[in-house]
Amino acid sequence: MQFPSAQATLPARNHRNRPLSILARMVFLALVAIALNASAQDGALPPATSILQPQAYVSLQPVPRGRAFQVAIVAKISPGFHINAHMPSEDYLIPTKVTADLAPGVFLVETTYPHGVMRSFRFSKTPLRVYEGSFTVLMKLHANGSAPLGPQKIALTLGYQACNQDACLPPTKLPVTADLEIAAVDAPARPAHTDIFSSAAAEKPPTQH
Repeated sequence: MQFPSAQATLPARNHRNRPLSILARMVFLALVAIALNASAQDGALPPATSILQPQAYVSLQPVPRGRAFQVAIVAKISPGFHINAHMPSEDYLIPTKVTADLAPGVFLVETTYPHGVMRSFRFSKTPLRVYEGSFTVLMKLHANGSAPLGPQKIALTLGYQACNQDACLPPTKLPVTADLEIAAVDAPARPAHTDIFSSAAAEKPPTQH
């Protein structure tokens, strides 16, 4: 099914055209709804929550108090689908974003997202910046001296919108949990999942928020 283009309604990128930007997003979402209704009748599209399979990894085990560490969220995308990048190429697109409910005494320093790739789709007149295949989001965190000792969990939420060549699924969110153990200040710590963290660090250029 051909997904109609919302490109003609895109505003210029400035604050004076903010109402037009909101209108462009509303038009885009309306077009998405139309495509979804038609596709649902055909039974062609899977649930939005089934498109991504995310998993979280911690760079140190255990994490001593006073140490910085990383969490990597590695997400696999179902074949035939893509999701918008964290910094999408058009204002009307819904960005991919990770939020965290941090354990006591653990603080977020920065989050680094992959840049994404430019791809052409039938529903857009111009190429769009997306993630496809798989992608990794890196979070740099710090455990201070008040972090409770022992096993801890960091509750993460991955928000995204998935599309194929013809239509977009509704925006959705998936929960992801990172398991770690907080240890005393001088406790020995070993690097964990080094292949994942070294590969993610090598991706250029990153975006940070």
